[in-house]
Amino acid sequence: MSILIKNGTVVTSSKTEVTDILITDNNIEAIGYNLNITEDTTIIDATDKYIFPGGVDAHVHLDLPTPSGPSSDNFKTGSIAAIYGGTTSIIDFVTPSKNESLISAFNNRLKDAKNSLIDYGFHMGITSWNKETAREMEACVLDYGITSFKTYMAYKGTIGIENEELRNIMQVAAALELIITVHCELGDEIIKLQKKYIDEGKTTPKYHALSRPANIEAESIKQVIQIAKETGCTVYIVHTSAKESVEIIEQAQLSGQKVFSETCPQYLFLDDTVYDKKLPESLKYVISPPIRSNQDQTKLWEAINNNTIQFIATDHCPFNTKGQKDKGENDFTKIPNGAGGIEHRIELMYTYGVLDNKITINKLVEITSTNPAKIFGIYPQKGEITVGSDADIVIWNPKTENIISAKTHHQNCDSNIYEGFKIKGKAETVIVNGEIILEKGKLKNKIKKGKYLRRN
Repeated sequence: MSILIKNGTVVTSSKTEVTDILITDNNIEAIGYNLNITEDTTIIDATDKYIFPGGVDAHVHLDLPTPSGPSSDNFKTGSIAAIYGGTTSIIDFVTPSKNESLISAFNNRLKDAKNSLIDYGFHMGITSWNKETAREMEACVLDYGITSFKTYMAYKGTIGIENEELRNIMQVAAALELIITVHCELGDEIIKLQKKYIDEGKTTPKYHALSRPANIEAESIKQVIQIAKETGCTVYIVHTSAKESVEIIEQAQLSGQKVFSETCPQYLFLDDTVYDKKLPESLKYVISPPIRSNQDQTKLWEAINNNTIQFIATDHCPFNTKGQKDKGENDFTKIPNGAGGIEHRIELMYTYGVLDNKITINKLVEITSTNPAKIFGIYPQKGEITVGSDADIVIWNPKTENIISAKTHHQNCDSNIYEGFKIKGKAETVIVNGEIILEKGKLKNKIKKGKYLRRN
């Protein structure tokens, strides 16, 4: 099977050019003009359209178990939403219980992911340190191709860890040349503030945000970066949301330390006035870290352009307002944390980033595809349009207009935090591993399953 994409404007992280692309089987075979094709080659005219490498979302939580039930998107529905948004690879998480075997947790998670329609990898969560952890970390690398691990400084009492546990994990990671990704918030301080507000009868989502102020994130980042420095570990700060946090990360980077930073669309396009909305509307914005101020937004955009922040992921973890989020209507600590965004990441960054001249179109590709593929060990297989790469390609129509709505989105959730946002441009045709699976905005009926990504 071969596909020829003609006359498209090919956009990579480093260049933009009008050219043709020939796909054979799963891979990009050739780029240029007068390419050799056969009689049965499918020809797509992409005149006046952009050609992007498929998006790589390196931070999603599909089918995540919680006391309020699993996150509302499983791997099938979440991957469908990703396809509509132009994302063709994801990295989800294995999250073991305290002292559960990493290997056992990984094998169980593979079963959850078997219905994904796009390729997927995992960050391995470490929720406790015991005598087997170091050996199992090495086994994850050698046997399963996992090159990144996730730790949480929040959520104490469940999956959160202590600083000394993080130090042990980072020492092993440094020896194995791995990346440790960290959710940075001071868990003990959050618990104190949560108790204070609940005792005072302050129970609405606004107090979720107030119990997790920016300084609690920034101080945690400061501590984590210091431990990473002492152990020689490469660290990746997930969902950076605050101005103070950016300043700490930037200082560490300027000193030569290997510190990477990710932010998410919710921190770029929403502000903390969402918590002033009435119940139940305000419930859907309960995420961690919480949505910050306009001043934080401005600093995040600056950080994207000066390369302090190198990744845009979604932290996609939706919960229905009815039946899940509303369980905490009278107690914000019982609201499951998370929101959806996998379908909207690229269209939001294109509409309000590229078209508003906040970023270039090459930067869009860099932060949503190329950089995550590079840092997490799947480049140039993913995240690039070059000969030999996987044929994961998005044909982007810049002329379409749409309004985001829970009534029309493909995420399996009864609400949407971007409700009413006007969008320009969309993923019109999406090719995954050489197969056209979204054509002119319509999903094909029969699609091959995605494959597990071993990373290196």
